[in-house]
Amino acid sequence: MARQPSPAQLLLDNQLCFLFHRIARDLNAAYRPLLADLGLTYPQYLVMLVLWERDGRTVGELGQELCLDSGTLSPLLRRLEAMELVERQRDPADERRVTVHLSREGWALRRRARNIPQALGHKIVDDPEEYQDLHTQLTRIAQRLEA
Repeated sequence: MARQPSPAQLLLDNQLCFLFHRIARDLNAAYRPLLADLGLTYPQYLVMLVLWERDGRTVGELGQELCLDSGTLSPLLRRLEAMELVERQRDPADERRVTVHLSREGWALRRRARNIPQALGHKIVDDPEEYQDLHTQLTRIAQRLEA
C-alpha cells in the first residue's frame, strides 16, 4: 500500500518548485533596472550573452542554447535587429538556415553590460566558492529535470 503524504508535504512553503518560482520572479525583478539602462529585456539579454560568447550562431543553435522555441525566439531577434544590435543573414547555400551576428552596436553594448553579472551575483552569494557550489547544485538539478 502506498504511503500517503503528510499534510506538511503539501504546504506551499515546503515545495521546491514554488521556491524556484519565487527565485526566478525575484531575479527577473532584480535584473529589470540593470537591463533598462541597456534598453534590453531579460530574454533579449540572454540572447546577447550567447552571441557575446560566440557570434554567428544559427537561429536553431540559439534556440537550443536558450531552451526557446522559434515562436519565442523569432520576435526577440526581430526586436534586437530593429534596435540595430544584431543582423540576421540567410545562408545562400540553404535558405532555411539563418545566422545571427552582432552589429557594431551589439558589441559596444557588451562593454556596458560587463558589470551586470557581478551586481546580481552579490545579491545571491558573496563568496566565490559558495557561488560555485550553488552553481554546481543547480546544474545537477537542471540535468536531472531534463532527463
